[in-house]
Amino acid sequence: MQTINIVMANFLTTWFDKLKETFLTDDNYKLLLTGLKNTLIITIGALAIGVVIGTLVAVLKYFSDGVPSLSPVSFICDVYTTVIRGIPVVVLLLIFFFGILSSMNGIAVAIITFGINSGAYMAEIIRGGINAVDKGQMEAGRSLGMSKLQAMRKIVFPQALRYILPAIGNEFIALLKETSVAGYVAIIDLTRGGNLIRNNTFDQYNPLAAVAIAYLVMVIGLTQIFKLIERRLSKSEKR
Repeated sequence: MQTINIVMANFLTTWFDKLKETFLTDDNYKLLLTGLKNTLIITIGALAIGVVIGTLVAVLKYFSDGVPSLSPVSFICDVYTTVIRGIPVVVLLLIFFFGILSSMNGIAVAIITFGINSGAYMAEIIRGGINAVDKGQMEAGRSLGMSKLQAMRKIVFPQALRYILPAIGNEFIALLKETSVAGYVAIIDLTRGGNLIRNNTFDQYNPLAAVAIAYLVMVIGLTQIFKLIERRLSKSEKR
């Protein structure tokens, strides 16, 4: 038993020394902090863009359904969602960075690219939530003298939110992990920060383990936050 304790103590001492060498030498840990900051900036910015685009596309699709004069609008929305969801996000990122938005800095390009990509998925999520609300709710609003847009804003959309929120939480988490490819356009995101430390120190395991733990902690935290929001919404509906 004593031998096992000595071996374990020597292992931990060696491991801690390796961690110090990997992360504290030349302040390598700052690469992870910079990457974490950039990852959160890109994720939050992209989510905001995605929600706006997704809501706009979903509402346009809803209002154009069964209205021949608005069929071109519906067609454009369908093309957008089909094309964006059909192209891998890393390819889309490279196209925007080296072509369409080549004059902008990497973080701005990443926010816009991931936002446009997220918007295509958000559109289907929000459209599904709107369609889950009984159509009689829209008719009831119209009978009260509301316009379609007013009925959507005051009656339909608040009810759709309880169907939409869990899926938005999942999309937020997926978006957070998707930003790990931002390093392809020379952005120091969390994953690239770990890779730079790995290249600088030749430690092949600990930097990637730190990156994995950081993502895991963020995902668990976001999951708990969205669960709390869902519970509060459920309580407010019961009152």
